[in-house]
Amino acid sequence: MISYNLICDGGHTFEAWFRNSADFEGQQERHLVSCPHCGSISVEKALMAPAVSTGKRREQIALAMGEEQKKALAQLKEMSRKVRENADYVGDKFAEEARKIHFGETEVRGIYGEATADEAKSLVDEGVEFMPLPVFPDDQN
Repeated sequence: MISYNLICDGGHTFEAWFRNSADFEGQQERHLVSCPHCGSISVEKALMAPAVSTGKRREQIALAMGEEQKKALAQLKEMSRKVRENADYVGDKFAEEARKIHFGETEVRGIYGEATADEAKSLVDEGVEFMPLPVFPDDQN
């Protein structure tokens, strides 16, 4: 989700959330974006300062953690490592493989992989037990 600062032709500023830039542009073209103050549909993006995350900021966050939070974070990282170490990686086939295990179509085993939000919701609706694994900044480097 992206938060945009918007301004109408009446000079009113307000904030609105969109899935992405194309979503904003599509809604704007169909006149679905309007000023909450005056109702004008002549709305444009206002000048915004980007939110930039720096390495220094990450260090400040890490330094702000107390000992209990650092200990809990270390435990989460260890749990995530053990799960990955003792499970089969199935990539983007996670939802499909989880269903097969749940419905007894394949052997019971630990798996991990990726699933879309819609796939995860479907698994919950079907009663398939799973849990999201945390992804840490170190995992993506």
